Amino acid sequence: MNNLLLYGWNESLFQQMQATIYTEFMHGRVSITHKTCYEVVSETGTFTCELTGNMLHGRENSEYPCTGDWVIFQMIDADKGIILDMLARQKTLYRLKSGTVSEKQAIASHVDKAFIVQSLDDNFNVRRIERFMLQIADENIQPVLVLTKTDLGFNKDEVENALKHISHKIPTFFTSIQSQDSIDQLRDFISIGETVVFIGSSGVGKSTLINVLCKQEIMQTASISDSTGKGKHTSTRREMILMEGSGILIDTPGIKVFGVTNDDTDSLSEVLDISSFEGQCRFKNCQHINEKACAVIKAVKNGDIDKGVYENYLKLRKEALHFTTSVHEKRKQGKSFSKMVKEVKNNPFKEH
Repeated sequence: MNNLLLYGWNESLFQQMQATIYTEFMHGRVSITHKTCYEVVSETGTFTCELTGNMLHGRENSEYPCTGDWVIFQMIDADKGIILDMLARQKTLYRLKSGTVSEKQAIASHVDKAFIVQSLDDNFNVRRIERFMLQIADENIQPVLVLTKTDLGFNKDEVENALKHISHKIPTFFTSIQSQDSIDQLRDFISIGETVVFIGSSGVGKSTLINVLCKQEIMQTASISDSTGKGKHTSTRREMILMEGSGILIDTPGIKVFGVTNDDTDSLSEVLDISSFEGQCRFKNCQHINEKACAVIKAVKNGDIDKGVYENYLKLRKEALHFTTSVHEKRKQGKSFSKMVKEVKNNPFKEH
């Protein structure tokens, strides 16, 4: 028997389920997402489930269940089932689907904290941290920066200086698997029933960190590469793990490119700590590129805004605009196609 309260089940989710037509069926949380099926943790055990035809063909790909989603399913065997419905998604981590310009992919849902994991070697990249923070800014997910491999040696002053514009927005943990105190501090930051997703590039030590936090070998890890001296990427799927006496962890495969789908420029300004300067620009619609009396550009010239932060602001804003425009065009094309199909049905012999 599984206590779903430990997996994050609560009164709000219960009320959602009661409002559906499937109150007599089983419910559970997606623990692993495969290509064609899902592993679902329920009160009575773990089931391998597929989607109904309506779920499979009546939704966009981004609306398919992802790791962390709560679903309602019908048991068809001792360990198999069919997913009938999905409860409303909240606090979801999305990314731009690889190879597309307008399709987003849900990575994990019902997430309380996102542990942005970076190692204190060549992997350390403030611009990537800013990108992750922007992506979760409107999802009410708390960002947490976890810096690993402190035992390899690093310049803490340089790191803290690079993070000074975001340090008041994101708790930061300096960790090493060689330092039990640093691991204990991170574990204490995870509460019972709380869901934490680990995100970061390959080789930063996410799987190793999860194993240490769970005090057992749960995630497969690889040896250090002889050619690069870095950890090899091993995670190939998004998997949910219940920590004993603590919360729920979701590991994700290493992400090289994390495309932006958050088109809220206010969120971007807030994340990068430039919103206070924007209000001082002469023009309300100032784009902060080459306008006269632009307080943001002035702050960059005066050193109040780091040049790298400003350049990343322009880059992320451009990506967000491109995504928004692409989504709009896709919807417009979809409406035009639907209209044409309707006209053909109503007037089958008319030339179109």
